Amino acid sequence: MIMLEISTQPAATNERVKPLARKSTQAVMPSHLPRKTANEDGYNIYPVHSLGSGKIKSGYASLAAWIASQPAVIIDGFSGVLWDEVQRCLEEAFEKEGVKAGWMKAADYLKDEKDVLDLVEPFLGERDAVWGTRTTLELKDFFRVDSLKAVQEIEGVHCTILIGTGASLVDWDVPVIYLDVPKNEIQYRMRAGSITNLGRRTADESAQMYKQAYFVDWVVLNKYKASIQKRITIQGDVQWEGDINWMFRKDLEDGLRHLSTTVLRVRPWFEPGAWGGQWMKERIEGLNKEAVNYAWSFELIVPENGIVFESDGYLLEVPFDLLMLEDNQKILGKHAAFFRNEFPIRFDFLDTWEGGNLSIQCHPSLGYIRKHFGEHITQDETYYILDCKPGAQVYLGFQEGINPDEFRKELEISKAEKKPVEMETFVQAHTAQKHDLFLIPNGTVHSAGANNLVLEISATPYIFTFKMYDWLRMDLNGQPRAINIEHAFNNLRFERQGKRVAEELISHPQLLEQAADCDIWHLPTHAEHLYDVHRLEFDKIIDVDTAESCHVLMLVEGVSVLVEVGGETHRFQYAETFVIPAAAGRYRLINEGPARAKVVKAFIKDAIDHIFF
Repeated sequence: MIMLEISTQPAATNERVKPLARKSTQAVMPSHLPRKTANEDGYNIYPVHSLGSGKIKSGYASLAAWIASQPAVIIDGFSGVLWDEVQRCLEEAFEKEGVKAGWMKAADYLKDEKDVLDLVEPFLGERDAVWGTRTTLELKDFFRVDSLKAVQEIEGVHCTILIGTGASLVDWDVPVIYLDVPKNEIQYRMRAGSITNLGRRTADESAQMYKQAYFVDWVVLNKYKASIQKRITIQGDVQWEGDINWMFRKDLEDGLRHLSTTVLRVRPWFEPGAWGGQWMKERIEGLNKEAVNYAWSFELIVPENGIVFESDGYLLEVPFDLLMLEDNQKILGKHAAFFRNEFPIRFDFLDTWEGGNLSIQCHPSLGYIRKHFGEHITQDETYYILDCKPGAQVYLGFQEGINPDEFRKELEISKAEKKPVEMETFVQAHTAQKHDLFLIPNGTVHSAGANNLVLEISATPYIFTFKMYDWLRMDLNGQPRAINIEHAFNNLRFERQGKRVAEELISHPQLLEQAADCDIWHLPTHAEHLYDVHRLEFDKIIDVDTAESCHVLMLVEGVSVLVEVGGETHRFQYAETFVIPAAAGRYRLINEGPARAKVVKAFIKDAIDHIFF
């Protein structure tokens, strides 16, 4: 049996507040392993997956040497790449070796900025709107494609290089180098003004840039990236200033195929927020202790998380979507036909420990999110209470006899006149206990109260929060927070009130299986939830079958567990999220702590047709 460690390496929504600067969060991931490679006693903020020796190369000099052996190459990539910096670093490396390169820029063949703005405008909503609509555009729509396709290799140079996002539209039969940047780094660069949106020459406000990125840029570029997968020879990671790690695509594909049959953990990242708390800041090593708070941990929000590979100490991060593009059937099993390349479950932390209440909010119905925002599934959530202080509460469901008109009037007055609302007149407050599961199907009024550490187990969409009341507070930039009463009242389910709330919206655990040293509990979710939840409680060992479905797991009580799967063993600590693909088949969990371990397991229900059709 092989023992592999997934080790630690230092390295938007209206509800989500972007921090003012990078110093507000943990440091940028390093490009290589430091001498201390693991914190074996706690949560790892930089998990890596080892590829073995000789797979990842480091530095522009090594990449330039490979490029110089080719008569022509295309250097393409995602939004967020600092293209001028990449060209400068390569030119410096070429100059040292006496290599003469001929450069052409894909950006020179973009349509005029005004034409691009006209293209994207229908998908961005009003200027002051929080959300847009998922675009139907393709990358070629942003370019003067005929002119780009007409460019020819430059004579009299060692190598012709066509560089920039969209360069592969040229259709040259030459190697493609694809550069990527993690989504959190893209957002830092947006806030810093060092990058802008696809096809724009000038930067906009960061909230507008994020909106275009989410609804247009990332949609277009993900579709484009999928279309050129088989053409890519080299994958590069350029999240570091003046540095690059890169690998041959074949080695990356081997690594992705391996992960699709074993166990994986994405790189989490952390954000402060107006209501954020101190639980993660106090307990997770590697976070910046000077940050005002941490509100979110992106445990598994895969449109924005990445997977980090390691070889010879060098690190290279790739987007999670590459794993889905490689073989979504192995990841999702019997559910792949419906979800395709969209991973359906997310895990994240909401930290209000010594912080504040979340806004009073709800999420859109399936029909509403499809019609107005172009999403495939909607934002159905649950709150699993990982930790809480005595007296902590969760706001959930309406009081018996709620008068919707009176509730709306109070919210409108509060918004206009900055008056507080006695929220418990309208919304129920429930005392939270560790391991409770609160159910939040779309349209349900809810909020996590102060002094909780919530594990949010949800469907993947994550930015569609309709805030009705936010306790009259400002965001971290000192600005009023967006209130979305109209959207909320188009979706609120007022029948979820009175006794029905405790009966239907608080999970009542049911014992499924019992043995001498283990219990399996079913924590039923709502009929409208696409996923279900089990809690595995065991003293020493428990064996689990994926049953052709992907499992998302977290140790919610205990020290650490070993996961034996596919002839390998991996260790996961308390509060770490890990994924077992459907193709892994059977796996074993081994408790390493002195007391009974508890592991939460989320998975897609077998019968989901009634939810979507």
